[in-house]
Amino acid sequence: MTRLIVAAGGGGDAVAAAMLDAALYGDDDQAVILTYAWDRLLVDPVPGPRGPSDFTGLKPLTPSVWSVPANARPIAPAGSTLPRLAAELPHTFALIDPHHGVEGVTRQLEELVDHLEPTSIDLLDVGGDILARGDEPTLKSPLADALTLAACCQVNAPVRLLVAGPGLDGELPLDEIRGLLGPLVHIFTAKDTEPVSSVLEWHPSEATGMLAATARGVRGICEIRDAGLPIPLTGYGPTIHEVDLDDALNRNELARAILSTVTLDEAEALSREVCGYSEIDYERNKAAWLNNQPAVKLDPETVLPQLDEFENEARSRGVTHTTFRRLTEALGMPGSQREDLRTLLIRSRPERYAAPLWELAAVEDETQAP
Repeated sequence: MTRLIVAAGGGGDAVAAAMLDAALYGDDDQAVILTYAWDRLLVDPVPGPRGPSDFTGLKPLTPSVWSVPANARPIAPAGSTLPRLAAELPHTFALIDPHHGVEGVTRQLEELVDHLEPTSIDLLDVGGDILARGDEPTLKSPLADALTLAACCQVNAPVRLLVAGPGLDGELPLDEIRGLLGPLVHIFTAKDTEPVSSVLEWHPSEATGMLAATARGVRGICEIRDAGLPIPLTGYGPTIHEVDLDDALNRNELARAILSTVTLDEAEALSREVCGYSEIDYERNKAAWLNNQPAVKLDPETVLPQLDEFENEARSRGVTHTTFRRLTEALGMPGSQREDLRTLLIRSRPERYAAPLWELAAVEDETQAP
């Protein structure tokens, strides 16, 4: 018995898919997770998604679908979290190749469905930006979700759309999508995070990190990304809701616009037309800037006072938690130093690690006598 879970946006959605699989279908289930190799620049310095030609060691599943085993490697300078996910999790990770547009992704899905004959197909999005119209000012990365949504709507098989952690990706506020959510399917618990606990220690996804943190009971305001977006950590955080697939397509203008695309360039051009921008253009521009960003010496005597200064300012904004990605960029370090900074901070102040987030020091009560 095989299940297929499509990680709508790649990245952390693939980790959440593994959580979902264990929570809904049992620890013994080992679904095939179809996902992009589209990691942000702190993992992959090359803008845009990777295709099969960007890896060595892939294994063919169907004529146009390849799996990423633990011994696969991205070809430098590209990077990918998928081989490490395959090494630490029991699932099969199959690669979405979007370079042939929605028609290509649809073909890959149809081949997998014919090959696997899955008992269920879930399309999973963390945060809910798959429900965007395309003109929202907070929307930053609509293309990956639009590609998978458009493809899933065309495959000749029933697909269930699930949104986990509504509002957690910082793309669409919870209040904006709350009314679009359908039936509650599950509420993640701390136990549900156990199968991916080792992955959460290193994976850079902020949205899935907050999904796991809220499942573990963390509440407050988490600041994320280079822009310092404040994300409420509430009881909605660990929830999974079903959403009607056709309703999502009817709402998502970009997904409808790219339905017949045969190249990624074509889909990207339509993103510029519908949304006013392309997230790959953003990655291109940021990659050029990051190439000129030097590494910073990680001296605790320098870093910890800088951390204190950042935390004082963040607390004044009502922030209670942050991510290591946010800390890395706020302290002026390149993304390549994220892991080293994380290790230094946890070693220095272990009580502040609210896995996988960083908890800001509580404000001392100034009314108390010293």
